Amino acid sequence: MKVVAASVDPIDKAKEVAAGLTFPVGYGVTRAQADQLGSWWEDRRGIVQPSEFMLGADGKIMVASYSSGPIGRMDPMDVVRTANFYDALAQ
Repeated sequence: MKVVAASVDPIDKAKEVAAGLTFPVGYGVTRAQADQLGSWWEDRRGIVQPSEFMLGADGKIMVASYSSGPIGRMDPMDVVRTANFYDALAQ
């Protein structure tokens, strides 16, 4: 499984946030990109709210989680359990 992240932050802030992470962090997410993902865009602050996806080996979305605020993000252990569940189904 691969992990990536993206933010509305400019590149300098994204680099600061990504320091020490082992996965790539994108920057400069636009409202148009958020709309393509079906994500909720917060006009007041000009940010995209959490939109998380687990992709299968074929690149198709297996699990999606959308939030309209900071609550409701995927818990890392839930991601591991879900990945293990799908791995078991494939065998």
